[in-house]
Amino acid sequence: MLNEATRVEQSRFNMVEQQVRTWEVLDAKVLHLLQTLPREAFVPKAYQGLAFADIEIPLGHGQTMLSPKIEGRFLQALALTAQDKVLEIGTGAAYLTALMAKQAKHVDSYEVHRALSNQAGKSLSAQKIKNVTLHVGDGLALANGQYQAIVLTGSLPVYPQAMERLLAIGGRMLVVVGSAPVMQAILVSRVDENSFKQDVLFETCLPVLENAPQPSRFEF
Repeated sequence: MLNEATRVEQSRFNMVEQQVRTWEVLDAKVLHLLQTLPREAFVPKAYQGLAFADIEIPLGHGQTMLSPKIEGRFLQALALTAQDKVLEIGTGAAYLTALMAKQAKHVDSYEVHRALSNQAGKSLSAQKIKNVTLHVGDGLALANGQYQAIVLTGSLPVYPQAMERLLAIGGRMLVVVGSAPVMQAILVSRVDENSFKQDVLFETCLPVLENAPQPSRFEF
């Protein structure tokens, strides 16, 4: 019979091999991070048994944790380097935050719920991750500066064109746009001062970010 530590490691291995890798996440560095950074350390105690399941885990306040395969695809698409400054909108459980911090120079992460941000800080500290600044507030409205990478961890009904100004030249932004049941994960690259390139990576369906801009509605 497997002891608890062995069972956890087997579950982690299965998560990486059966969920993440089969979703076209093949970057060796990303797979290694998912295998070594303990996802269970960021999951609420009530859901520890589901830490490696292919689901969105409830975090409270109407928020959920991204599934492992989405976290893997996001991380692979951003292709972070040790010189990158990253902006994250929606800290949530901070597991993706931690994954990005392991690859980037620094992560600024915004979360509208103070309780979630406070718990994220505890989880990051427990893993001795120090290159993250947590902000409480609506990052869609408050974020400023220039970033090499931007990720929005929830979906938006309309494309966030205002976020483009925060991308440094050569930077990339990952955003999920659309309405349920079908949304598109889009990788946006800033080519120069006035040019942006968009690549649709895959279809998915994520909860809508709080305070997300809504489509204009015409009345007749």
